[in-house]
Formats: sequence, structure tokens, C-alpha cells
Amino acid sequence: MFALIAALLFVLALVFEIADVAVGGVVTVATLGTAGLLCVALHLMGIGAGWSPLKK
Repeated sequence: MFALIAALLFVLALVFEIADVAVGGVVTVATLGTAGLLCVALHLMGIGAGWSPLKK
């Protein structure tokens, strides 16, 4: 699930960069990219994957 969210954030960042869109001081290309990287990291950790290695 986090991989899908990360992909959407990266697409939004790319569109914002190409179209030179400014949504304010908070939502920028850099913040979308950072949020995307955070979601990739969470996905690689296995969070939100629906399984846990600690389950018996």
C-alpha cells in the first residue's frame, strides 16, 4: 500500500515540476519527494504489507 502511495506522490511531484505549479509554501516538489521516499522506506520495512515476521 505504501508503494502505491509513494508512486502517486512521485507522479504528483513530477507533474508539479513539469507544469511549474506552486501550491503554497507547504506543498512543494521537495515535500512531495520526501513524503514519497518516506513511503518507500515504510514499504521496504514491511509496514502496511499485511503480514509480520513476528506472527506465529
